[in-house]
Amino acid sequence: MITFLDGILAENLPGRLVINIGGIGYEVLVPLSTSDLAPAVGKNIRILTHLHIREQEQTLYGFQTHDERDLFRLLIDRVSGIGPKLGLAVLSAMAVGDFKDAVIRGDITALSTISGLGKKTAERIILELKDKIGVAAAWAAASQTETAGSAAGAINDAVLALISLGYKQADAAKAIQKAAASHDGSPDADEFIRSALRGIK
Repeated sequence: MITFLDGILAENLPGRLVINIGGIGYEVLVPLSTSDLAPAVGKNIRILTHLHIREQEQTLYGFQTHDERDLFRLLIDRVSGIGPKLGLAVLSAMAVGDFKDAVIRGDITALSTISGLGKKTAERIILELKDKIGVAAAWAAASQTETAGSAAGAINDAVLALISLGYKQADAAKAIQKAAASHDGSPDADEFIRSALRGIK
């Protein structure tokens, strides 16, 4: 798995970057916001990536932040009918925070304005993230956390990580709460996750 690229920006077109690494040009499809924020051609660039393999095609997708990549992966892996093209369209049209807020509020109108989605797809995104996966509930809880470094923030981050691995929201929350209760020291989402996975197994 290619998790990031660190090289020189060779080309920057809307939605597509070419990064020169050791004389090899890697084409990376990116949200429009990533194209806009990229440095000038010839400058160093570091991009987080997701390698998507389908039949005989391998495509690299790139992102500025972990939040963008996490949302992209959540959409294409956990919401039926959403592929990489629509995943990029979401990130091109909305900031991650705005998207999460729309899902939490069930704002179909806001989501359906994204190019390529439409009302039915927007309804499916909200339904599946809320009811089937429980992500919206975890996002709502996280939005109420005052400080990202607090115990509540670490717990919510850990719950979302387990949900992304396929666990139900209720099971993930229960496992993380148990791990947090037995944890000594400062809040640590990664440690909560490892402890919870040991307990689940």
